[in-house]
Amino acid sequence: MVMKKRTIILVIVGVLLLLVVASAGAAAYLVNFALEPRNNHGRNVAGSYERLYKEYPAMHAWVDSMRKAGNLRDTTIKAWDGDRHHALYAFASHPTGKTAVLVHGYRDSSVGMLMLARMYASYGYNVLLPDLHAHGQSQGKDIRMGWFDRKDVEQWIGVARHVFAPGADTARIVVHGISMGAATTMCVSGDNTPAAVKCFVEDCGYTSAWQEFGYELKQMFHLPEFPVLYIASWISSKRFGWNFKQASPLHQVARCTKPMLFIHGSNDTYVPTRMVYPLFHAKSGDKNMYMAAGSAHAESYHDHPTQYTRRVMGFVSQYIK
Repeated sequence: MVMKKRTIILVIVGVLLLLVVASAGAAAYLVNFALEPRNNHGRNVAGSYERLYKEYPAMHAWVDSMRKAGNLRDTTIKAWDGDRHHALYAFASHPTGKTAVLVHGYRDSSVGMLMLARMYASYGYNVLLPDLHAHGQSQGKDIRMGWFDRKDVEQWIGVARHVFAPGADTARIVVHGISMGAATTMCVSGDNTPAAVKCFVEDCGYTSAWQEFGYELKQMFHLPEFPVLYIASWISSKRFGWNFKQASPLHQVARCTKPMLFIHGSNDTYVPTRMVYPLFHAKSGDKNMYMAAGSAHAESYHDHPTQYTRRVMGFVSQYIK
């Protein structure tokens, strides 16, 4: 009888150890899969332009004309963490302090936001399009899901003020992000931003890295949050200095005191449409929402360019004259 009990205990312990090892392996895979920039198509600049021109054929002539006129330029800065970060920027056709800082999504680059640069430029805005950490032509070894990216964008806001309104206090800035760029935008919004930042636009951002990864864990791998997500978040904190619950646009947007427009596609299954509602309700003060009918993730402008432009510019123009 004693031997039988010992055998049962050993079997249980062995099974538990196997589960722990398997969970740790799955968590390490999740971190590598989601946060390491390998296979990051945004690193391929030529490929990024090819994708842009395929989705928006009219952009080819616009980009060529901007390049030939010397009006679409590259710049780099030394970021707060010591890496070199890259951005595209363009001056408005006439001198103006109106500026749009446009923030791209997960595994994308500044090139993927040029269609919105054209939209803002047509309304007399300067535009600045950063490559986030480990994206595009910016250095970096980890994808930061908007949390530390907020520090990068805050630094770029300072660059925009210096470049587009040097020596004057005339800068008026909107920060507009898509997907992970929208999460970054919301994370910025909860910090103490300069008076020059007048409003924000977030397009299909998630509530938190924790909830987004938990959703994808179930959708892609059919795994529950416990224990894999807990271990993966701990690994991220040890390797990269932040955990999945820290990266919370929901928490940050609740701290935001400036106007914000929330955009989401009604058929988004990547960052599920339902995430926009707690974000919207967490935001106090001036806000509005545009639900793009039938649009999948990050496709609202592509599917509804006229309505998207009207809704965005109608909102932003209330705060930036």
